[in-house]
Amino acid sequence: MTEKRSRAGASDAVDRSDRDLVIITGMSGAGRSEAMHTFEDLGYFCIDNLPPALMQQLVELTALPGSRVERVAVVCDARGREFFSELASALDRLESSGHPFRLLYLTADDRTLIRRFKETRRRHPLSDECSLAEGIRAERQLLAPFAERADVRIDTSDMRPSELKAMIRERFARSGETGALTVAVSSFGFKYGLPADADIVMDVRFLPNPYYVPKLRSRTGLERSVRAYVLEQPETEEFLRLWFALLDHLVPGFVREGKTHLHLALGCTGGMHRSVVLAEQTAEHLRQSGLTVNVTHRDIAKDRSRE
Repeated sequence: MTEKRSRAGASDAVDRSDRDLVIITGMSGAGRSEAMHTFEDLGYFCIDNLPPALMQQLVELTALPGSRVERVAVVCDARGREFFSELASALDRLESSGHPFRLLYLTADDRTLIRRFKETRRRHPLSDECSLAEGIRAERQLLAPFAERADVRIDTSDMRPSELKAMIRERFARSGETGALTVAVSSFGFKYGLPADADIVMDVRFLPNPYYVPKLRSRTGLERSVRAYVLEQPETEEFLRLWFALLDHLVPGFVREGKTHLHLALGCTGGMHRSVVLAEQTAEHLRQSGLTVNVTHRDIAKDRSRE
C-alpha cells in the first residue's frame, strides 16, 4: 500500500473536520466491491458507480443543516463509460472549493485480473469489442492519471479479501474505532425453535434446571435467585470455563478474517432460566474483551399459562 498526505482545503472557512469523503476508483476486478462492503461496516454512507458530475451535489446534500451523514464513500470507475471522463474535473472542483477528500485507488497485475474475471465469468466493462487482456490494458491507460493522483494506492494482487478489509480498516477507521466484531448474544427455548440467524448455537439443557425447583419455576434468569441457582452448580462452573476458553480462541480469528457481526445463541428448554443466565454471563465476558455486545432474550416473555 502506498499513500500520500490527504488533502484539506486551506481556504475552507467552514469547519469540516467531522466530514469524510472517500472516492474509490481503480481497476475492475481489483476489489472495489469488497472495499465498499468494508466502508459500509465502518459506518460510511456508500454509493456505487456514481457519475462524477453528481459529486458536488452529493457533497452539498450531506452538508445541509440536520444531515447526519458525516462519512461518505463513493465508487467512480470505468463502468460509468462517458460519465467517467468527468472525474478529473469533479476532483478539481472539490479541491478548489476546499472540501477535503481522499482518493483510494485499487489495482492488481494483469495476470491476477484475468484470472479473477475467468473465475467469476464476468464481462470486463471495456471488452465489448476486444479481448479481456486488451480491455484491461485500455482501462489501465484510462486510469493512469488517478493512480498518480491517489492518496492511498493498494495493490491487491496477492491479497485475500480479509487482508484488503483489514488494510482499509487500518487506514480509514477513526481514532479508537477498529471496525471489529459486534456480537449479538441471545437466549432461546428449543421448544420454540432454533433462531434462524445464529452463527453459533450452544445447547445448555444438560445443566440442572431451575424449573424443577418450585420457588424458581415462575421466575426468570434475570432474577437473582435463579442466577444464583444456575451459577452455583459445579457443572455450570466447568461449562463456563470451557465456553469462555472457546470464545477467546474463536473471536480473534473472526476479527482477523474481517467478520463484523457474530450471533451467539444459547438455548435451554423454554428459554426462561438457564439460557438467560448464561447469555448474560457470555455477554459480560465478551464486553471485558472490549467488544460491542447486544443481548436479547427471545422467549423469556412467552405466555406459558397454556403449556
